[in-house]
Amino acid sequence: MIRAALTLSLLAASPALADEADDFADLVADFEAHELAGNPIQAGREGDLAAAAQWPDPSAETALANEAAEAEFLERLEAIDASALPENDQVSYAVLDYVLRYRVELAPFDMERIPFTNDSGFFTTPTYVAASVRPRNVAEAEAWISRLNGVWEFFEAHAAWMEQGVEDGFVQPAYIIPGVIAQIRSIAESTPEESGFLAPIEALPPGLPQAERDRLRAEALTAIEDEVLPAYAELLEFFETVYQPAARESIGISEVPQGRELYQVLTRFHTTMDTSPEEVHQRGLAEVARIRAEMDEVIAETGFEGDFAQFINFLRTDPQFYAQSEDELLMHAAWIAKRADDAMPRFFGRLPRLPYGVRPVPAAMAPSYTTGRYWPGNSETGVAGGYMVNTYDLSQRPLYNLPALTVHEAVPGHHHQISLAQEMEDVPEFRRDTYITAFGEGWGLYTENLAVDMGIYTTPYEHFGRLTYEMWRACRLVIDTGMHYFGWTREEAEACLLENSALAPHNVRTEVARYISWPGQALAYKSGELLMRDLRARAEDQLGADFDIRAFHDALLSDGGVPLGYLEDKMDAWIAEQVAIHAGE
Repeated sequence: MIRAALTLSLLAASPALADEADDFADLVADFEAHELAGNPIQAGREGDLAAAAQWPDPSAETALANEAAEAEFLERLEAIDASALPENDQVSYAVLDYVLRYRVELAPFDMERIPFTNDSGFFTTPTYVAASVRPRNVAEAEAWISRLNGVWEFFEAHAAWMEQGVEDGFVQPAYIIPGVIAQIRSIAESTPEESGFLAPIEALPPGLPQAERDRLRAEALTAIEDEVLPAYAELLEFFETVYQPAARESIGISEVPQGRELYQVLTRFHTTMDTSPEEVHQRGLAEVARIRAEMDEVIAETGFEGDFAQFINFLRTDPQFYAQSEDELLMHAAWIAKRADDAMPRFFGRLPRLPYGVRPVPAAMAPSYTTGRYWPGNSETGVAGGYMVNTYDLSQRPLYNLPALTVHEAVPGHHHQISLAQEMEDVPEFRRDTYITAFGEGWGLYTENLAVDMGIYTTPYEHFGRLTYEMWRACRLVIDTGMHYFGWTREEAEACLLENSALAPHNVRTEVARYISWPGQALAYKSGELLMRDLRARAEDQLGADFDIRAFHDALLSDGGVPLGYLEDKMDAWIAEQVAIHAGE
């Protein structure tokens, strides 16, 4: 309250400062209006019935209009003196600067030409939306049915971009296309009831008259049978007859036109740092060496007699490390999650209101999906957060990896951080919605190490699983830059994980396919985690016995996701403030 009152008095005393704040407020309002206008899914969730009947417009005309608007927003932002803004606005300025700067820098590369990765993309958008949309009345249900009837045009607009990519040679690698085709075929060949698109209608409030429920269900079934599933069938044909034959044999983005320049931008974008592929590659090699040494120590602790490769083979093949049923795997995940819940108040002063559940990855997605993932919830629509556990092929889902996976995806990882960000007050909406990968995934990886302090790992094998996951992220730095900048083969990339971690071979193949299809994204995790661990070490060193882990974590997460440069400056200032406070006691 004192700081807020001081800010108000300063603004009142200085018309220049007030002008800067007013200009920034106007810019934020215009930017958010622009964002909402281009995101009918979010607008529909906020009650806009017209938007709830539409999909986003991915057309080239809209993309050009967005590029022009974002360039103008950035120009307006650069004309504002960030240091003249109130503290909370300075955070918003840093986030908005990051968002706009990289959108403008990436715009000339027309990334819309590759609108999918190995396991998701525009074709999974309808399934994700169906899993979260919960109509509360007849009008909202009818809007969902109208949206279903528009799937065809949504797909056609994306296909037009992909056709442009085929013409330009800007296409995804052939290696990932069979998995994508399998996903699309799974949906195209499903029944309306199996497809998931009826879920919003099935979830209508029980008080709705049965006659209305029957009518809406019948109309939804017609839309799914006549529009949605045929649209997936046509998309399947497009991938098989047009896109797959044109897909490239190379795996690195450097092989497409302007690819090396693009990857340099993607490196800075995903790490949020002014760095280069060469620097990131060397950082990764150093981390691989450090973690490998820690792994050797854990192997010695187990008493295993044999070399590293033999120990890895033991972990990959011994039945004691694998669940015998999907339910058993889910029960293990749920038990670890509840133990983490139990430990949370000792490490965090503020906890989110939104709960989360432990769920299996949908069967249609599971074969090419990652081991686990977090799906954000929404308290307003009555959807809890989801810790998604992949139960496909249990022989590839070792239990010793499950503690690290669980804390990363659930708490204190993604669910905790994202839900707190959604609950922030007195901040622009874009601050709640912006997911900065280096911050969010850096936090998730940081919590895997924090779970040591929380007592989550109970055996040397689980500690090895944690190190395997850390090695996984360290190898990402090496693999991603290796493939996309240094010309590595897929086999060389897979070898980094197969030879240095206990990740199951299926997971290794799935993960490398993901990095092939999503250049640069894999660089974010270790970049954020290394900074967060370093910031904690600085705080512990400077504060000594006065270090408060709960206060440190609350401060780190208090502003939601921010670029790493801003986070470092903020936490250095927080540490200095804490030192001064305790020195004055």
